[in-house]
Amino acid sequence: MKMITAIIKPFKLDDVRDALEEVGVRGMTITEVKGFGRQKGHTELYRGAEYVVDFLPKLKIEIATTSDQVDRIVETLVQIANNGKIGDGKIFISNLEQVVRIRTGEIGDQAL
Repeated sequence: MKMITAIIKPFKLDDVRDALEEVGVRGMTITEVKGFGRQKGHTELYRGAEYVVDFLPKLKIEIATTSDQVDRIVETLVQIANNGKIGDGKIFISNLEQVVRIRTGEIGDQAL
């Protein structure tokens, strides 16, 4: 089992969610986050004063999945979340040791 964590631009959420549902993703967790990478933030003008916005708003999508679905999910994320501009985001894939569904006590792939 794998945990896929994707950081994307907020306006891409609806398209990403729809595309992931089409490839069989049955659940995901979405968190509003702030951060920066190579984009390094930007400057804004507020009430005549210029200030630097270091941390930009992003969304973190977490998907627990079976190992055989990882490539399809990652390809979908790259295709749909890509805007062709700096700050499009990142995808992290990590091993998931165990999953337990609280309601039924199911373990492993059955709990996904």
